[in-house]
Amino acid sequence: MRKVVFGFGAHDGIAGRQEWLRLTTQADRDGLDLFSLSDHPYLGKRLDAYAAIGLVLGRTERIAGFANVTNLPTRPPAMLARTVGTLSALSGGRVVLGMGAGGLWDRIADMGVPRLSPGEAVEAFEEAIVLIRLLSGGDGPVTFEGRHYRVTDLEPAPVEAPPVWTGSVGRKSLAATGRVADGWIPGHAADWRSARYRESRPVIDEAAVAVGRDPSEISTIYNLPGRITDSPLPATRDADGRWLGGSPEQWVEELTGAVLDHGAAGFTLFSPGGGTPDSMTLGRWANEVAPAVRAGVNRAGRSAAPGPSR
Repeated sequence: MRKVVFGFGAHDGIAGRQEWLRLTTQADRDGLDLFSLSDHPYLGKRLDAYAAIGLVLGRTERIAGFANVTNLPTRPPAMLARTVGTLSALSGGRVVLGMGAGGLWDRIADMGVPRLSPGEAVEAFEEAIVLIRLLSGGDGPVTFEGRHYRVTDLEPAPVEAPPVWTGSVGRKSLAATGRVADGWIPGHAADWRSARYRESRPVIDEAAVAVGRDPSEISTIYNLPGRITDSPLPATRDADGRWLGGSPEQWVEELTGAVLDHGAAGFTLFSPGGGTPDSMTLGRWANEVAPAVRAGVNRAGRSAAPGPSR
């Protein structure tokens, strides 16, 4: 069974930069797998996602960084391939490429980026993932003639492409994820019990099978807001079934079940309001919840393993 990934997400405002840097150092020290930043370059009060990721990777030793998710329309894929290739080479592979087709098109257009229809944006999204892979880890020059992106005789970087996780929502985007991506982050903080997950994941799986892929190759990683409380909560979900949080033991029970019963591959913790967890919560996530979930998953894996042949 693959390792379960645990990370945390942040609001990446310039005003809170020192606290955010401290939290990423804490998360690295405590053994978390990744930190994530949103990518909204049209917002002047936000840190630039890739500049910030590069800085943190240079200050840490183990933790990986990713933009959750990259605002593709503002970052041409050939240049994005160079950026993530450089980050991967300098950090020893500690980067994940989060990819999105672009959501807030009014703001994206404010930056001078030509507006695309939803269908065109998904086409460009899939082309971009294919092109980034071609420009990573190859030998010969790359010429690519897509509808939205074209390059001619570009030398690929001698670094493998990082894992690609998408934030796909619509059916066309979900199908693209099934064809070309490595992981999926359900939108709107939907989890394994949500209608969004139940309705969306089959679209990914069907598209993967259609191109000869094993759907199990595509991980599901959840953005998961919630509180970690000292005492158990009487209810860990609200009336709509959305996860609220609970004591460390309640988190461990819920997440272990998510892995074993629903195939969850990872969790990115946010505060209940969708922002950055505080230092105490992050410490409990890293030191109490994550190790216990991994231990429970490992125990279940060992007990399910076949015995020696006779």
